[in-house]
Amino acid sequence: MSPEYPFDEAATARVVIDDTSTVVGWNEGARALLGWDPAEVVGRPAGELLAEGTLPAAAAPRWDGTLALRHRDGRSVRVWLLAHHRPPRDGAPATWLVVSPLPRAGARSPDDTLATAALTQAPCAVAVYDERLRLVRINDAMAGIIGLPEERVRGLRVSEIGGRPQSAELEEHMLRVLADGRPRDVEVHTRAGGEEHAHAWLARFAPVTDAAGRVRGVCLAAHDFTEHHLARERLQLVNEASVRIGSTLDVIRTAQELAEVCVPALADFVSVDLLDPREEADPPPRFAAPLRLRRAAHHRVGPGGSTAVAGPGEVQDYPAGSPQADSLTAGRTVVVSGKVLDAWLTRDAPRGERFRGSGVHATMSVPVKARGVTLGVAVFTRYRRPDPFTPDDVLLAEEITARAAVCIDNARRYSRERDTALALQRSLLPRSLPDTLAVDAASRYLPATRTGVGGDWFDVIPLSGMRVAMVVGDVVGQGVQASATMGRLRTAVRTLADIDLAPDELLTHLDDLVVRLSEEAGGEGDPGEVGASCLYAVYDPVSRRCTLARAGHPPPVLLRPDGEPRRVELPAGPVLGVGGLPFESAELELAEGSVLAFYTDGLIESGERDADTGLRMLNKALAAYSESLDETCDRVLHALLPQGGASDDVALLLARTRGLPSSQVATWDIPADPALVAPIRRQVVEQLGRWELSEHAFTAELVVSELVTNAIRYGAKPIRLRLIHDATTLICEVSDTSHTAPHLRRAKTFDEGGRGLLLVAQLTQRWGSRHNAEGKTIWAELGLLEDD
Repeated sequence: MSPEYPFDEAATARVVIDDTSTVVGWNEGARALLGWDPAEVVGRPAGELLAEGTLPAAAAPRWDGTLALRHRDGRSVRVWLLAHHRPPRDGAPATWLVVSPLPRAGARSPDDTLATAALTQAPCAVAVYDERLRLVRINDAMAGIIGLPEERVRGLRVSEIGGRPQSAELEEHMLRVLADGRPRDVEVHTRAGGEEHAHAWLARFAPVTDAAGRVRGVCLAAHDFTEHHLARERLQLVNEASVRIGSTLDVIRTAQELAEVCVPALADFVSVDLLDPREEADPPPRFAAPLRLRRAAHHRVGPGGSTAVAGPGEVQDYPAGSPQADSLTAGRTVVVSGKVLDAWLTRDAPRGERFRGSGVHATMSVPVKARGVTLGVAVFTRYRRPDPFTPDDVLLAEEITARAAVCIDNARRYSRERDTALALQRSLLPRSLPDTLAVDAASRYLPATRTGVGGDWFDVIPLSGMRVAMVVGDVVGQGVQASATMGRLRTAVRTLADIDLAPDELLTHLDDLVVRLSEEAGGEGDPGEVGASCLYAVYDPVSRRCTLARAGHPPPVLLRPDGEPRRVELPAGPVLGVGGLPFESAELELAEGSVLAFYTDGLIESGERDADTGLRMLNKALAAYSESLDETCDRVLHALLPQGGASDDVALLLARTRGLPSSQVATWDIPADPALVAPIRRQVVEQLGRWELSEHAFTAELVVSELVTNAIRYGAKPIRLRLIHDATTLICEVSDTSHTAPHLRRAKTFDEGGRGLLLVAQLTQRWGSRHNAEGKTIWAELGLLEDD
């Protein structure tokens, strides 16, 4: 008696035979049937038990028939046998379980009260088992499910009739019904007798009681709900597809999700081939074979080899007659199997060799279409599942593919918009930074990987007097609109920088511009949402002082030559676009070789950390500063950004300050006396001689004379002249405390004045004026290099 089955097993003759036809199991029922003890039979060939003939060759998992067996006393006994092939399981080898019911004394007749009552109450396939879980009676419906007549299986257990693991599970449920008298419903998936494909069954177990209420057996009623089960699985697959497909705005990832969702639920292998965007067509009849498709993704069931001929990213030509070409040309799903599939594989040798080696027997090609545009084709292939594609499979594949097509189209539209915005963004950013005597600079710009391209920007702008302006900003929003706004702001900053506005004044004018842009973006009474942050700094290599102001932007980090990185404390200032609020500037004195790090918030902020943590990481990366600013930029990005890319745009600008030696600067305080202009001219000529620039003395003398004379005549004391030079430029600057700016005008024939600034403009590369809190400065630049 086995622990799983607590009743006497002698009512069934049970023999276990391995795949070498050797007897490995022999129970008491088999001894009662043929008289042989287990020790006499176990380990011997099963064929020795035959009185005549040979063992049958069973190709199916189940076999039944009548054989003449040899009794121990020598006589021949004809016995009906039921054999089940049991595959290897839990390390045990494959075996055959052979059973035969034994007649029992006192067995109930088929028409007794118990069997009759149970069958009368059963609306479907019914089997009645007694208190020892031996079959007593089945109706015709159940006999059809089992595939054997009642007289053959009467007296057998469920596990002996079915011979599968599912049958043993059913028997366990029946034991519980016997024990507690409570009915149970169980879903089981198994094949009916003689069928190749498994069905979904709802097995209802109910106790059968006598007049006294004692449990005398178990009634099993089986309902085939395969269609309902398949419909539920299809609905679950569609729901899973809606959740899993389109998790990102990446075309390749979306195609891969389509393939993975459908394997193995719908097919054993799924491939997704897409047209290049420029070849997408509508309507489908425009397609003509051969078609060039690019493999976007594929997925197969289980590990191992693949039926794929093309790898991801490879381009394949599909000739006329192939399922892919026929499907795209016709604009509908094409299912191919049997002779049609063989004919195609014969024409397409590479695929034919691969597919036949994998056992492919059916393919289904579904066009990938969204918003009236054909994007490609998805091919579903079966080689492990023996069943062909059904019309319900076609509807399911088309539903899932249609959902995926919308996601793929969305991803492509997003990619095109992002590429456009990125191209616009990069075209509006400086392609290279200017080479100035004030700073060495290096920069990096990285677009966001998981959101649209934003409006981050940076710039280095040469100013008069060898000064340089450095700016970094961030426009609110993403996409083309943000990039376009960024371009307008960068142009405005360059224009305002060209008139030498102080940083706080420049931000005030920029704030007014953003307010107007916001008003233009919105409707009447409905302002738009244009906004930006900005940091603007001006560095003077002569004084080595840097003036900075910011509008809601993170302050820079300063690394002095002999110190640790630290954040520069600046007045915050409102974000651009608020309007009406003042900006404040701060001034720093920087030693030569100091490094200023300007950045946008995408560098230090992310979903995984806050800004303070990011700032500490930035300081640590800058602390390992090397002489190469480009290497330092790369190290900062590597330290602060995740491997998959940033979630927001990142702009980084590093500037290392230089200082202009005092030997390259000469300064004179000018008395407000026109008679002293001539001595000043002589001093300028002498200074140019000491600088070995005597060949430019005549032009410089004329420019200095005009600027100094104008300052004495129209300016206010004190007046100062300064000369600055480098290898290519000589700069003349005259400062006074008057805020009246000179204007270039063309003198008439008999005018006595009006020709001075025109002369300066003719003799110099460029000239201009700038204002400060103390007054103004008129400057002019002379080129020192001879024209080729």
